[in-house]
Amino acid sequence: MNSDAVMMIGQEALVVAVKITAPILLSSLAVGLLVAMFQAATQINEMTLTFVPKLITLGVIMVVAGPWILSTLVDYMQTLFRNIPFMIG
Repeated sequence: MNSDAVMMIGQEALVVAVKITAPILLSSLAVGLLVAMFQAATQINEMTLTFVPKLITLGVIMVVAGPWILSTLVDYMQTLFRNIPFMIG
C-alpha cells in the first residue's frame, strides 16, 4: 500500500463524514438561528428555549435521514472491505 492509497482512503472517509453530518448540523444550525432571532426580538434569554427545538429537530432528522445515513455508511464500509485485497498486494 502506497501513500496515494492511504490519502485516497482518508479523503473518501472525510467526504462520507461530511455527507453524513451535513443534514444534522445544517438543520440544527437553522433551528438555532431561528430561535436566536426570536429571542433577540422578544428579549427572552432562556437557555432551554434553544435546547428543546434543536432536540426535536434532531429526532425528526434522524428518523427521516437515518436510513440514508446508514446506507451511506454501509456502502462505504463494503467498498473499503472489498478493496482490502487490492490494497495489500
